[in-house]
Amino acid sequence: MTEKIRVSLPDGSAREFSAGTTVLEVAEAIGPRLARDTIAGMVDGQLVDLRTPIRCDTDLRIVTAKDPEAGDVIRHSAEHVLADAVKRLWPGTPIDAGRRDHSEKYQYDFRFPRPFRPEDFERIEEEMARIISEGLEFERREADRDEVRRVMTERGEDIKLIRLEDIPEDDTITLYSHGPFLDLCRGPHVQRTSQIGAVRLLEASGAYFKGDERNEMLQRIYGTAFASKKELEAYFARLEELKRRDHRRLGRELDLFSFHTEAPASPFFHPRGTIVYNALIELMREKYRAYGYDEVITPQIFDVELWKRSGHYDNYRDDMFFADAFDEVEERSASIKPMNCPSHCLLYGGRAHSYRELPLRIADFGRLHRYERSGVVTGLTRVRTFSQDDAHIFCTPEQIEAEMTALFDFVFEIYDLFDFSDVRVYLSTRPEKAMGDPKVWEHAEAVLARCLDDRQDLNYTVKPGEGAFYGPKIDFDIHDALGRSWQLATIQLDFQMPERFDLTYVDSDGSEKRPVMIHRAILGSLERFYAVMLEHFGGNLPPWLAPEQARVLPVTDEVNDYAEGVASGLRACGLRVEVDRRSEKLGYKIRDGETQKVPYLLVVGQREAENDTVSLRLRHRRDEGVKSVDEVADRITHAVNTRSLEL
Repeated sequence: MTEKIRVSLPDGSAREFSAGTTVLEVAEAIGPRLARDTIAGMVDGQLVDLRTPIRCDTDLRIVTAKDPEAGDVIRHSAEHVLADAVKRLWPGTPIDAGRRDHSEKYQYDFRFPRPFRPEDFERIEEEMARIISEGLEFERREADRDEVRRVMTERGEDIKLIRLEDIPEDDTITLYSHGPFLDLCRGPHVQRTSQIGAVRLLEASGAYFKGDERNEMLQRIYGTAFASKKELEAYFARLEELKRRDHRRLGRELDLFSFHTEAPASPFFHPRGTIVYNALIELMREKYRAYGYDEVITPQIFDVELWKRSGHYDNYRDDMFFADAFDEVEERSASIKPMNCPSHCLLYGGRAHSYRELPLRIADFGRLHRYERSGVVTGLTRVRTFSQDDAHIFCTPEQIEAEMTALFDFVFEIYDLFDFSDVRVYLSTRPEKAMGDPKVWEHAEAVLARCLDDRQDLNYTVKPGEGAFYGPKIDFDIHDALGRSWQLATIQLDFQMPERFDLTYVDSDGSEKRPVMIHRAILGSLERFYAVMLEHFGGNLPPWLAPEQARVLPVTDEVNDYAEGVASGLRACGLRVEVDRRSEKLGYKIRDGETQKVPYLLVVGQREAENDTVSLRLRHRRDEGVKSVDEVADRITHAVNTRSLEL
């Protein structure tokens, strides 16, 4: 008797099928149109090929072109069409492999006698269009090693024979084909090539086989694909917007920061950029006063024994800078701090504490240094020197939930100021390399989960095995104006470090007990937050953050003195104001102010000078008309003092 399985569908219904029924066969049972549109399946939350047999009870969602997961499958399938096109145009060209991540691109590496040229791209795209229009069915079949070895040898695919050896012995080996093209691949792929709506090749480059410069150089082609031409065009429009908002570009154009080879991956903040940086710090200092934090300053260099004691040396030493490379016995003896937590443990442990003093909240803007590899550093988002809005809370176990509630309020209060409305929350649990007793971890994870469950307005996702080595954590991911996700705030619950540093407090019954240590950052790395914020606003920073909040534009030299007087009055209100005294036409001055993204442009001519007024222009808008100087001053100071996003 054939074994039966239960397939639960998104609408709450369930159907019974024979074990081994494929995703596509389930779609066919539901309806012919759904079957025609099926691209893949989500089986128990995992993206799988539509030809995948289902062997046990499962939750299934059919993926069509309308679903966000479809893009990965479409691009993976276009990857095979690219390889097919190259082999049709240049028969006998050996192929290597595509890429694992198809979230935006696909790629293939080829053994080709020369770099690919732009005119090659035109021919390849035309050939890809022909293959797509043929509507060729993708076929999946499992094969053993001997069969794959024979097939690839017959086809002259010697690179594939090397790749075959990389597949673990117990893995299922699958071959995918469409028409005459066949490749060794895990999938998933679409039903037929015609489901790949639109393709475009992006660039070509050389690439060493397996990324090892000791191996041969192959030729790589990158491309992208979508279900429709409209989606493809929207993607490239988004890329242009990304270029326009790129914080590295804005940093140059707005004179905010720069990088120099003499200090790799270490930003230089210019005067204008430093104003923005300090405004972020002052924001946090203001909130620290409201939420009861004490700010401290701790050293930059510590004896390496501190990091051995904290556990960072064993878990983090490859990412640390050392102040003196080796001493006479070839032992590292001092390091530059990559984080503040051990130094805060020293501060706490410097004297006795009573339960009446707790919670003790210690904040630190100290500069940190981490050795990021040259291949991963990118602008301000990945640097080697940075500061954090870092803080550690030492509290009793009974105080954890109240502290967590306050921290949640703190996080959302800050993110509201930057219009980060779409915030995702994640709970990360015990990693493979974890310090301490697993039972302590289970307790800590249960405490964080309970705190999240008690917050009715929070939905969260569990990330198994992604906690810090000393404790579970809660991460907050924001989505910027372009819908990109960034992990910013983190809250980590730590029972390990108080144990390692023998931290105690005297409880109400006179006994000594261990405090709990909560690690938290809300902005995270100030440098990284700076980049995210700059791109989120497209450089159009709200008035309270703008390095130059207003600029006075005299129409002629005759009113320069009046312009200086207007600027002085605004500066007396605490505003950052400049006067453009250049002998340029007014239109040029306005355009320059717009380019520099100054929120308020104040035009003054003879009439304004006589009436103690200005002609107000708001950034990227038309003239607001003539206003009194006092009215403009009140408007700007209100926007600044309330940290408004509006001008």
